Amino acid sequence: MSLAGSAEQDQFAAALHELLSAADVSGAARRWAGQDYAAGLAVWRRLAGTGATALAVPAEHGGLGASLADVMIACEEAGHHALPGPVAESLAAIPVLLAGLAAEPAAAAWLPLLAAGDLIATVALPPDRPYAADAGPAGLTLLVRDDTAWLATPGTSLPSVDPARRLWSVDGRELLARGPAVATAAARALDAGALACAAQLLGAGRALLEHSVRHALQRTQFGRPVGSFQAVKHRLADVAIALEFARPLVADAADALTEDRATAARDTSAAKVAATGAAHLAARAALQVHGAIGYTQELGLHLWLTKVHALANAWGSQAAHRARVLAALTGKTACR
Repeated sequence: MSLAGSAEQDQFAAALHELLSAADVSGAARRWAGQDYAAGLAVWRRLAGTGATALAVPAEHGGLGASLADVMIACEEAGHHALPGPVAESLAAIPVLLAGLAAEPAAAAWLPLLAAGDLIATVALPPDRPYAADAGPAGLTLLVRDDTAWLATPGTSLPSVDPARRLWSVDGRELLARGPAVATAAARALDAGALACAAQLLGAGRALLEHSVRHALQRTQFGRPVGSFQAVKHRLADVAIALEFARPLVADAADALTEDRATAARDTSAAKVAATGAAHLAARAALQVHGAIGYTQELGLHLWLTKVHALANAWGSQAAHRARVLAALTGKTACR
């Protein structure tokens, strides 16, 4: 495994960053929070033009059949720009789930739509994920319980700590598949979703660090930029180090899942723990550097602060993922 991305991956990340920087994603996220989805869905359609929505879809179903390492690049940039919508679900978990169920005609029919960006999708996977994120604007909602997969109908909308990421109860209305293949596909989808969530957290942490550095260079105290104070430098350096330490864990877990290694579950959980911790550190530092203005909606920092808080427990809590790592190291069974 290389700890650095390839030149092609760096170029892809730069292209995504340029596209999302020009797309007023912050404005779209604010409107999405008010359940006005038009601007956000327009950003998703532009994202499809880069091939991001096709990465995890197998080539035989109209996608690019890329590695999960490439998918993580797209998810990290989505987090970096606070892209609204079911990012981990639609870019990672759902393609992995449907690929495992591709023998079913409906699953095979949805994959090309995902790849083309004509469909964004979400999923509930109880008991781990009893609710589906962003089921309202999603064109496809699935419910997977035990060894059954259902086409689902969104029910009650529940508020989230992140206003741009609402959760929905769902009801299965049409049985799509039943059997061991469903359980296997669901387990892979859970790991893919958790890793995509970790990549989003990395991106959000990067954004918070960038905001903090800019503010520290502009804000003055005692006639000096606050960024020149050693305590502030050390605080932001700690964030940078935490993010850089988490990134190779995400990259290695992506390789482990792509290659179906025996350590894939452990590696995914380790990556989620590290990325969540780094993003939390970035959020705390951002609030300390910005002071009271960091809490205001006018500044916009809340788009990343609330997303970090929401994603920290999405796709498995810190406690659950730590337990999985411990179980893998000790040979004992962990509860998810």
